[in-house]
Parts: sequence; C-alpha cells; structure tokens
Amino acid sequence: MLPKVETRVVLVGEVGRNGALLKALQAIKAMEVPVVKIREGEAGGEEKMMIKSIVNMDISVPCMATDNVEEFGDAENTDFETVFVLAEFDCPQYQYLYKRDNRIVGPPVVLQCAMKDEPLLFSCRPLYSTTMIHLSLCFTGFRDKEEMKNLVNLVHHMGGTIRKDFSTKVTHLIAHSTHGEKYRLAVCMGTPILTPSWIYKSWDKREDIHFHADTEGFRSEFKVPPFQDCILSFLGFSHEEKANMEERTLKHGGSYLEVGDERCTHMVVEENSVKELPIFPSRKLFAVKQEWFWGSIQMDARAGESMYLYEKNDSPAMKKAVSLLSLTTPNSNRKRRRLKDTLAQLTKETEISPFPPPRKRPSAEHNLSVMSLLDISNTPETCKSSRPSKSSAPIVSKQSARWQVSKELYQTESNYVGILNTILQLFKFPLEKEGQVGGPILAQEEIKTIFGSIPDIYEVHTRIKSDLEDLLTDWSDERSVGNIILNYSKELVKAYPPFVNFFEMSKETITRCEKQKPRFHAFLKINQAKPDCGRQTLVELLIRPVQRLPSVALLLNDIKKHTSDDNPDKMTLEKAIESLKEVMTHINEDKRKTEGQKQIFDVVYEVDGCPANLLSSHRSLVYRVETIALGDQPCDRGENVTLFLFNDCLEIARKRHKVINTFKSPMGQTRPPPSLKHIALMPLSQIRRVLDLQDTEECVNAFALVVRPPTEQENLLFSFQLTGEETVKSAWLRTLCRHVANTICRADAENLIQCTEPDSVQVSTKDMDSTLSKASRAIKKTSKKVIMRPFSIKTLSSTRGEEGEEERRGEAQSTETHTRIHYLYSGAGGHYAAPKAAIPVNE
Repeated sequence: MLPKVETRVVLVGEVGRNGALLKALQAIKAMEVPVVKIREGEAGGEEKMMIKSIVNMDISVPCMATDNVEEFGDAENTDFETVFVLAEFDCPQYQYLYKRDNRIVGPPVVLQCAMKDEPLLFSCRPLYSTTMIHLSLCFTGFRDKEEMKNLVNLVHHMGGTIRKDFSTKVTHLIAHSTHGEKYRLAVCMGTPILTPSWIYKSWDKREDIHFHADTEGFRSEFKVPPFQDCILSFLGFSHEEKANMEERTLKHGGSYLEVGDERCTHMVVEENSVKELPIFPSRKLFAVKQEWFWGSIQMDARAGESMYLYEKNDSPAMKKAVSLLSLTTPNSNRKRRRLKDTLAQLTKETEISPFPPPRKRPSAEHNLSVMSLLDISNTPETCKSSRPSKSSAPIVSKQSARWQVSKELYQTESNYVGILNTILQLFKFPLEKEGQVGGPILAQEEIKTIFGSIPDIYEVHTRIKSDLEDLLTDWSDERSVGNIILNYSKELVKAYPPFVNFFEMSKETITRCEKQKPRFHAFLKINQAKPDCGRQTLVELLIRPVQRLPSVALLLNDIKKHTSDDNPDKMTLEKAIESLKEVMTHINEDKRKTEGQKQIFDVVYEVDGCPANLLSSHRSLVYRVETIALGDQPCDRGENVTLFLFNDCLEIARKRHKVINTFKSPMGQTRPPPSLKHIALMPLSQIRRVLDLQDTEECVNAFALVVRPPTEQENLLFSFQLTGEETVKSAWLRTLCRHVANTICRADAENLIQCTEPDSVQVSTKDMDSTLSKASRAIKKTSKKVIMRPFSIKTLSSTRGEEGEEERRGEAQSTETHTRIHYLYSGAGGHYAAPKAAIPVNE
C-alpha cells in the first residue's frame, strides 16, 4: 500500500485575492494524489508519468495564499503534494517553480474543474488551461527553432501533446508550408492542416473556460490554404476562365504570374486545347492538368502533383478518311462512289445501333453458288477497298424505315440512360458519400433539392432500354414498340413531374451553392472536365429529363408514320403517344417557354408551306443562319437557304423566286408575304456528323452536315456557305452540335464536329458569285419547268388536274397550320386574327 499524502493548493500573488477562485477551490472535495516517476519523453525531453492515484474523499483541500513561493517550493517535501496556482506563466515565480518540478496550474483549470465537479487535473507539465486538452499535434515546415519551441510550450500549457512523427494518433498538423511528407500524409488521412496562428489565437482565449480550440467554426479560420507558397500560371484557357482561376488562386492563398516566368512553381494546363508546352518543365516547375487546380480547392488542400502531371498527347491528328480525286476529275461515278465511302468513314463512330439489319429467311444465305463466292473482282478499286463484291455479300432485306427509327429510339434511350448514370455516379453519390476529405461538400437538403427523383427516372428508363434491346434483337415489323412505352406509363407519371416541376429550383440551388461554396464549384469543375460529362455542366446534364419525353413522343410519331395501317402496332403507338402527353400534362404549364413558342409563329408566317407539326408546346427557336447551298442536296447549288435551328429539329427553307401574294386580317392589317419556301423539316437525330470545312483558296466559310434519313440507305451530304458577318461559324457549329447531342442524348457534343478539308467531301465555294455560275443555275431551274413530252389537250388537262390537287393539298395544310397557331397562340396569352385566303403562286 502506498502512503497517503495530503494535497494542498497554494495561490501565488494576485490569485490569492480572487474570490471566485477561492470559492471554486472550496467546491473541490476529491483530489488525485499522484505518485510520479521520470522517463524520457518522445520529443527528447523529460516527461512525468502518473503510476497510481489515491483519492482523499474525507477532507477538504487545504488552501493557502503567498507572495513568496520559496517557502513552499521545495520539491523534496514528502508531507504534501503541493499544487501552485499562477496567473502568469512568464514571471520569476513560475521560473523558480518550474525548475524544481512543481505542479503548476492556471486559474482556468481550477474554475473548470469546479464547474464540472471534478478533481484538479493532473499534468506532468505546467497546465494553464484545458483549451487543447485531448489534442495531439505535429509540426512540419518550420525552420525557426525559437518559434517552434514557443509554440510547443503554448500547446503544453493548454493541455495538448506534441508528436515528432506523423501517425494516426495525430489530430492536427501545424504546417508552415504545403511541402513535405507529413503534409501529404495529413491530406490523405483527412487530418486538419492549420497555420501557427491557430495556436496563438487559442492561447489568447485561454481565460475562457467554455472554449476549446477544436471547435469547427473557430478552427476553420486557420486552415492552410491549398496554394500557400505556390505561384501559378495558366495555359490554354479562355480569357474568362483564366480570370476566374486567377481570382480563386488569390482567394486560396496563392499568387499567379504569366507563363514562362521563372518564379512560377506550377503551370496549370488545359489539356484538351494544349497540344505542346511552350516551355520545358524543370524540377522547380510542375506542369499539371486543370484537375489538380480544382481538386486542390475541393479538398481544401494542395493535391499531389504526381497524379496530375501533364503528358503530351501523342495521338496522331485525324487523317483524311479516303484519298479523293480532285473536283475536276471527269469520272463522276468514281467521285460519287468515293464520296459515299468518305461519308461512311466520317459517320463510322456515330452509327447508332449495335444491331445488324433484319435478315431474310436463314436459307437465303446458303443459296449462293460456289462460283458466286469466288466471284471477287481483282480490279484495283476492289483490292483497295478489300471488300467482296455484291454477289458474295450475304443477302439482307432492305432496312425498313420503321426499323431505322426504332433503332434510333433504342440508341437515344441507351444514351439517355448513360447520362442519367453519369449524373448519379459522378455527382449525386460522391456528394452523399460519408467521410469526405474536408467534410461534406453540400448539406443533405441541398443534394435532395438538386437531384430530386433522378434515381426513379433512371430505374424506369433502364428497364425501357432493356425491353427495346430485346425487341431489336429479335426484330420483325409486327412486333409492338408502343407496348413498351405503355407498360411504363404509370411509372413515368410518378417519376417525371416532381423533377421537371422543380427543375428551376434545382438550377437556383446549384447556382447559389456554386457561388457560396468554393469546394462545390471545384467539384463541378473537376467532373465537367471528365470525358463522361462531355465537358457539360451539371445543369446541362440535368436538363435532359426535361427534354426526354417530348423527344420520345417525336420518335414514336415517326415510327407510326412508317407503320402500315394494317399493323396492330399503329393503334398501340397512338395510345403510347397519348400516354406521354398525359405525363406532360402533369407538368406545370408555366414550365413551358412561351417566349420561344411565339418566335415559331413568325417562322411559320415567313416560310411558305411550313409543316403544321413544327408548332409544338415543347419546341423553341435557338438559332437562325443565312447560307448558300453548295451541293445538290437539299436544294440546288447556289440557292439562298435559311436554316432555323430549333431545340430538336432543323427547318430548311430557300428564298422564294417570286412573292406577290399578301395576307390580310379582318382588322385590315397586312402581314408581309412569305419570303421563304419550305424545303425540309429535319429532326436533329438524323444528323450523323457536322463537318467544319477548313478555309482554302477555293472554299471559304463553309460547313457540311452528314445526314441519314430513315428512308435512305446511304448518308447524304448537305453543304452550305455562311453569308453575312454576324454569324461566327465556330459558335454556330458548337450550338448545332450541342442540340444534336441533346436530342440523341449524348454527352460528347464536341465529338460530333470534325474539321475536314473541303476536297475530301468535294465541296467548293469557287465561282459562286460569277456571272457564268448564275446563268447556269438559271438554266437549270428553267429546264426543270419544261415538260419533256408531246403537248396535248389531255396532257394539259391532266397537268391542270395535278396542279389543282397540289393546290388543294396546300390549302389543307395551310388551314391545319393556322388552326394550330390559333390554338397555341391563344394558350400563350396572345390574340389571333385569321388571314384571308392566299393567292396561289406558281414558282
């Protein structure tokens, strides 16, 4: 048994006249009586260890006051365990007691123990307060030994401990820089990394017995910024993006200089636009991808450079698909054949189905003779293409338009499911993940507001995709496409309205959080740069569910158009379309863009013969460009063509040759006559590739579209030259590809654009404005109007009959168009006046 030792408390100097402190000491009844030994501490110094404690529960703690500590400061006294209470730890009395290994505490320790009704804390070192009790600190990057010694003493005085080496027991790392192994380990383990100011400010609050240094709100003010001691430069970014990154560099503790400055420590590279570095990185300069920059902000700590080093892209530039003859080659058949091969190569990456075309009966493949299998031509053309002749190819039935559109429905559904999966895997799930470095990026309420019912939408469309895949794998024209949509109509009604109706709130939440929370902004930037996102923002990805159901309705309507009347699926498709309309009626009407719809009315009035189905509540006008046709598709070369880009289709109209009729309303107001003639209304899903034709001496400001209508067996090429300086070709093509990608539910819109030499697709703008070219076009138009057959009364009457029928069809179509205008325009809050009958014009 250890002998009992009486404990006494000695109040030194002014502390002895503190009434609150005396009252607190009287409340302390239980006292630890330690038995102490000395051992060598981890930091190299001596450390006292408590072996056993005997608690005296019977007597009150003796208490006395003195101004002379020498009469009580004899450490060899075995009759008493003396605890000295000092108000200052830098006075002569403290130095005297400290050198003699006396127990020293500050007034906050006594007050806190009394408040908690606990015995006085035992500490092998002088303990002024419990501000850092239970905290274990490690230091890195310090070169001033006196500063380090002072910080260590302050930590000990506040109850904290110091560890020389970083380990899992370290709760905080005090860093003077963002270099070193300890810093990297702390980042990986999610240990808070703080500046020395945290210790100094905590010491300033030592008198507050309710304060603790590890309080989140207080500690967050002293985090080491991720770009401390870093000087950054930025290469390959736009002016706006560079300015944004430079501003955030300053906010996160760094500075920036221009590329090439020797003082720079990091060169942040936009890897998608930079093909080669202007300078060679040295040992002192890191060339890193932009993900390093945004990742550092997201983690709120400097990311390791080794994972984000920029590597030169050694992949060869895209070569010409086929070596083509010049435009002056007289062999037009060979030119046409090679153009066909070129278009096939250009669209090879965008073919939209993994399914082969439907075959004839299996026996047909085995009816080929042996001679036909050997009948492979050895001409240079066939040897070059390395393909068997037509006679040796398997016999397949002509791909029906119904199968083509069904195939397109499947592919867009597959792409859409992929985008929903990207939203969940790259955005929603990581934001919900527990134990994130630096703490949660968003609150759970914010995550729920942003993503809403996306998981439910993803689940139902995953099953729709699976059913479509089974349908196409074993295809026949009698199989029902409409039933697949009907089977899930109830689930669509349940999943879509909650998301679409609150989509504006989701956008506002994203915008607000991105402005207020730098880590969330960095999180979005990191994911936006990933290939899965196609460099699209989260808002751009989340708008896909808003657009999906109208797109499905259009495709189902197209399938119905190519379904025979005796096919049972025609009625089923009509029911499926109605079910989608029912889903959309559950979506608030105010979500529809009325202003965009009003612009469509102007297009309808301006384009003669514009289809009535252009008018739709979900459609809006995006872009209008003036062009000149450069080929024989979709109209003659040299025609002035206006392209109206809508969010899901492209209206192609040419300039009218004669305009003499006018529209008059009952109120006497005159509307200008249509200046354009309708050529085609093309869904954007039919565009397989957008060609950005390089400027040459013979081709300037031109572009082309590789198109595949469902009724065509081959790709078509629509080529145009932009007119007017107000349209920037690059901006127009990016906008077009973005909406094409939205329509077919693809994220990689930029991959739809390909920069191509005009010779490879036989396009030229040479002599477009010459007198000879204009004369040849006029002759070509005139020749189309000449009837190449004997003239007779019968012929004349039949011709008039045909013209009358065409006129009646035009009037019926016009009536349908104006009826739909009246319906939609009235719903949009406008007034409609029916025009008088138009005077037909023969063009």
